[in-house]
Amino acid sequence: MHKINKLPLLLYSYIATEMLAPFFASFIILYSVFFLVRLLPLLDLVLELKIGMGDFIRIFSYIFPHLLLYVIPMASMTGIIIGFTRLTIDREMLVLKASGISLMQILPPVVLSALAISLLTGFFSVSLIPAGEVAMKNLLFQLAKEKIDKGLQEKKFTETLGDLVVYVDRIDDKERWHGVYVSDMRNREQPIIIMARDGGLAAEVEKMSVTIVLNNGTMHSVENFDNQVIRFERYQLQIPISPPTQISGESLVAKGKSSMNQQQLLEAAREYGHDTRQGIVLLNEFHHRLALPVGCFILTLLGIPLGLQASQGRRAIGLPLGLGFFILYYMVSTIFEVFSEEQKIPVIIGMWTPNLIFFLMTGWFLWRADKEKPIISEWVLIRIMDFINTFLAPPVKGLKRLAERLLRWSPGQKDNEDRIYYPEDMVIHADTEERIFHFPGCRLYNCRHCTIKFKDADVAQAAGFKPCSRCGEKPESRK
Repeated sequence: MHKINKLPLLLYSYIATEMLAPFFASFIILYSVFFLVRLLPLLDLVLELKIGMGDFIRIFSYIFPHLLLYVIPMASMTGIIIGFTRLTIDREMLVLKASGISLMQILPPVVLSALAISLLTGFFSVSLIPAGEVAMKNLLFQLAKEKIDKGLQEKKFTETLGDLVVYVDRIDDKERWHGVYVSDMRNREQPIIIMARDGGLAAEVEKMSVTIVLNNGTMHSVENFDNQVIRFERYQLQIPISPPTQISGESLVAKGKSSMNQQQLLEAAREYGHDTRQGIVLLNEFHHRLALPVGCFILTLLGIPLGLQASQGRRAIGLPLGLGFFILYYMVSTIFEVFSEEQKIPVIIGMWTPNLIFFLMTGWFLWRADKEKPIISEWVLIRIMDFINTFLAPPVKGLKRLAERLLRWSPGQKDNEDRIYYPEDMVIHADTEERIFHFPGCRLYNCRHCTIKFKDADVAQAAGFKPCSRCGEKPESRK
């Protein structure tokens, strides 16, 4: 009795181990791929701002949660599929069922693991990703400002600010400038010369702006033959941030929906109005962050029936099916999101209907897998094969024939075709689809479409068949 009570814990730990091992392996592989894809647009920024290793690690930690939002669901589903595929191929599932353990009794550890992974995904989606977006924008802004600060050196003209040329006579320990000369050529043919006793840089992180503040100076402007001198006590110049301001199309200086937390999204949507397009986009983002972890949970459970489709001596189709369903989920989610943004359907329906569809699909597949039935019925498979044979197979065959003809073609083939002589009394094999015939020794002599035999080449030609170009080029085929 004691052993029987211990069995569920032992079984659950074994099942969880079988699932988590491929999950972590898939996670490492998928994250490496996603990280390399994300890293390529960052390289220009790293080189432009001359980012050191410490700041690069900080940037990496800020984009880490955003990548996990897509890596974790895929890795979770992959881990479940691989684990159940191995259990099925090694016939361990058969042993468990023979011992009186049904599929539903195996579900608790999988459900708990899927729930834990989904909660982790939700934490990344709701909290870490917006915080990481804000921190990354602030960091890159500070790095851009530091590049401007480093470019401003005493007794040197600084040309790193585009049409603004700055000369500073002295910079004190508090980063204050003394003896400042500025040439402003922005949208002008003649520069505006500004001279000030002192000044400095003022950065506003909230507004993502850098401003030159000058005190006690004069501004000299020349228009044709007119010379204008303006004295000021305080003058401000907005500096354009020359380093890259976008990564993969995402702005680094504008606070978008990805940088807002859930409360800010609701407040911004309320300000724009729930009936406006901008308000609906913000509401979609709010629900998307909540719907995606639920979708991760559903896709993870969907991996169970997909993994059980494997069997001894049959190809394991769980992974390609899982990839297909994963892509299908995001396609359906995108379509419904677009419908929602276009105000075709309400936001709630647009963002949660894909999860409902896949939840019902997962429940149906699990029920069929528990009854040891294929997840797709034979009637549906027959209709799919009929569709493939009717609409997809003919174009594929046509492309195949075209490729074979291109491979058989050789320069000068038509010029020599009329001068070829064929041996007599030789059995000819003819291709009924291509309407060509082959001599013995040709690699296509016994092709599957060669279903007609002729006693010689003359009879084959009289029947409307043409000689194979390869056969005609062989010296031994001549009389």
